[in-house]
Amino acid sequence: MVDKNQPTLTSSVPGKEGKNAPRALISVYDKSGVTAFATTLTAMGWQILSTGGTARLLRENGVEVTDVTDVTGHPEVFDGRVKTLHPAIHAAILARGNHPEDMATLEELGYPRIDLVAVNLYPFEAIAAQEPPVSEAALIEMIDIGGPTLVRASAKSHADVLIVTNPDDYGELLETLQEANGDPNAVDMATRQRLALTAYQRTAAYDVALANTLAHRLESLEEIAAEVLPEKLLVSGGAQKALRYGENPHQPAAFYPGNTVGETPSGLAAAVQHGGKELSFNNYLDLDAALRFCRSYIGPEWAEWPHCCVIIKHTNACGVAISTDQVAAWDDALASDPESAFGCVIAFNTPVTKSTAERIGDHFVECIIAPGFEDGALTILSEKKNRRMLTLQNMSSLEMKTQFRQIDGGWLAQTEGAPVINWSEVRCVTSAQADPNQVDLARFGVAVCAQVKSNCVIFIQPTTTGFATVGIGPGQTSRVEAVRIAARRAGDRAQGAMMVSDAFFPFRDGIDTSHEIGITAVVQPGGSIRDQEVIDAADEYGMTMLFTGTRLFRH
Repeated sequence: MVDKNQPTLTSSVPGKEGKNAPRALISVYDKSGVTAFATTLTAMGWQILSTGGTARLLRENGVEVTDVTDVTGHPEVFDGRVKTLHPAIHAAILARGNHPEDMATLEELGYPRIDLVAVNLYPFEAIAAQEPPVSEAALIEMIDIGGPTLVRASAKSHADVLIVTNPDDYGELLETLQEANGDPNAVDMATRQRLALTAYQRTAAYDVALANTLAHRLESLEEIAAEVLPEKLLVSGGAQKALRYGENPHQPAAFYPGNTVGETPSGLAAAVQHGGKELSFNNYLDLDAALRFCRSYIGPEWAEWPHCCVIIKHTNACGVAISTDQVAAWDDALASDPESAFGCVIAFNTPVTKSTAERIGDHFVECIIAPGFEDGALTILSEKKNRRMLTLQNMSSLEMKTQFRQIDGGWLAQTEGAPVINWSEVRCVTSAQADPNQVDLARFGVAVCAQVKSNCVIFIQPTTTGFATVGIGPGQTSRVEAVRIAARRAGDRAQGAMMVSDAFFPFRDGIDTSHEIGITAVVQPGGSIRDQEVIDAADEYGMTMLFTGTRLFRH
């Protein structure tokens, strides 16, 4: 493999001198590796055409360069907005080598063929992501015109023109050309098509970034930007990261970061892994679920209980706890369902302390994600060699945003985030009234319930340092069955617990069953035609019942 930073080729191409020498047009914003790339091409007998800062850099490093302006006979104008948009450039790219008429016209015009184009684009995505935001005028100036035009033209003509948009491809292409003694015509079609596909993917991602960003930044489009859901679904992402397999060994799988070139990674794409084997498809799903739960407890409203621990198994929570102490949060979350927590994924919303790492000890844990790890904590946790620890420094509070889900034949979109409940409007509908401590417990439970698969109920209790789940009944076709499952998990700890439901109870049987196992307070949305029947059942048992008015299904 040729080192793209150290040119090694010294021979020229036999019979390729003067006007017959292959020509490369190099005009790049990201100049990493470009000097070595151009130097090596020159050593193989190529002529280099270039523009602006790229030409200046190459000359400073001893590369002989022909300015594009000398080829077009037209100066660069409008601060470089127009450089390569000229027939002398695009005719030399778009002429079809297997069409004698095209080649005759090119000869008649006196435009030699361009055999290779190396272009990368203005960093629109990176500039758009800057904080504080740049001005609209500065953002507009980052919209590349000539670059994408060159890229698309060259990719269209990939049978005749090599197109390179990623500096990481310089080395492999140079190696291929070295084996062909510098002759571009000897480069195989598979290589040409791969480079062309990379080029099209880059311009497609660039256009998606432009459309999505400008829809929210241009003043005249404020009405569109204010809409909750986009008018059109435009999605692009980063390069494929192959996974060992999908949910099962027979399913190929990959992870695609949501950020594109120049954008800052976020979420799991920004997480830094410490030790252990590569993450699996299921690990990603479980980590995503763990983050949703954990991020629900970041913000000033949870300052009294700053530490949250979430234990996940198959995307559902085994236990969730918030506390004034991180070790206690772990203990309380584990106590919710220690049997199911075997081979789990754990999330903390605060850096993992050495004391917490010691308390986790030998417990079988697949992954642990947190904003950081104290000195010594990673060492302790890494004693189990297959554990994966991940640092996600920017673990922000869970906010409402648009989420997409693919189904057969299309996509669904909805806003998703922490439940929006005005607690001053939550009603206590029973004779037994709720006290402030019960309201705090209910706030905790509703945030947990919002992230559990429906139909669900959860049982929660106060602890000595905060609040915790004691039983979770997730994803059932019957709400009464969800109550029974939560009861089995809770055991004796169901006595005096609060039950939170993601949707209303259509019949009183759920209340009857919960009373039998010791529940003393219920939180539900209300809204059933039999609400009064359910309220009467709660009053009959002396239970407290709150109506939030907000359903919390998660399919």
